[in-house]
Amino acid sequence: MTAPEGPKAEQKPLLKVIDQNATPEDVAAIVAVFTAMGSAEAPKKKERSLWAAPQLRAPLHPGPNAWRASGLPH
Repeated sequence: MTAPEGPKAEQKPLLKVIDQNATPEDVAAIVAVFTAMGSAEAPKKKERSLWAAPQLRAPLHPGPNAWRASGLPH
């Protein structure tokens, strides 16, 4: 018979406090440090919006009436 898998399977604790005199504040401080360190998986890269794509914008050139041309279709 094999061991059950899934959420009902017995899991080993990630952290074991062996100090008999550890206060709840001590344990909370240790957990906060490990939480701040983050997980092992890399953060997911955000997909860039097409609204921010520089290929969709025509370059603006300084000069007379450039502010007016910036609002006109090209």
